[in-house]
Amino acid sequence: MWVLVVVAAAVCGALGYYFGGENRKRTAEAKIGSAEEEAKRIVNDAIKAAEQKRKETIIEAKDEAFKLKADADKEIKDRRAEISRQERRMDQKEEALDKRTAAMERKEEDLKKRGELVEARLDELEQLKLRQTEKLETIAAMTQEDARAVLLKNIDDELTHEKAMKISAYQANMKDECDAIARELVGQAIARCAADATSEATVSVVPLPSDEMKGRIIGREGRNIRALETAT
Repeated sequence: MWVLVVVAAAVCGALGYYFGGENRKRTAEAKIGSAEEEAKRIVNDAIKAAEQKRKETIIEAKDEAFKLKADADKEIKDRRAEISRQERRMDQKEEALDKRTAAMERKEEDLKKRGELVEARLDELEQLKLRQTEKLETIAAMTQEDARAVLLKNIDDELTHEKAMKISAYQANMKDECDAIARELVGQAIARCAADATSEATVSVVPLPSDEMKGRIIGREGRNIRALETAT
């Protein structure tokens, strides 16, 4: 009896252990499946996060590269502008220097010419000094009568020269006055002739009151006639 009870208990225990093991197995398999799904989800989330991070990193890198390029372009542009300004300043300085150099060269040339004129004037003064010295020496060696004769000759020469100049000026003045009178007389004669002229070409004879008037109209050596021919 006890043996049957023990055997039955053993059989029941064995069956209970068997069915309990199957249940635990199914539970463990379910947990393992759930863990695998969770692991897959975690891996997928990690992959998605890594991809998003990679994209964000690429975008940030592109933005940084664009910013660096923009900064570099701006710096290059600023440097080129500064170089251009420096070149313009250098050109202006060179132009100003060229102008100053040209002005200095002109001034040096002017000073050189002035120096030459001064030298020439000094030579003239030296020659004049020598001539005056020679004259003084000559005068010192003269008698009173000789000196008086030389002085009178110099005065006579100066008066002769001055007289010739005045005569020349007087003749020129008289020539201008005579030419003016002749032009006026010729003009009057032409006006009188024109007043008496007919519609056709004719030759008129104007009687003159005296030979003096004829001479004034003709002019000395026919000067007024030549002036009339030139004017007409």
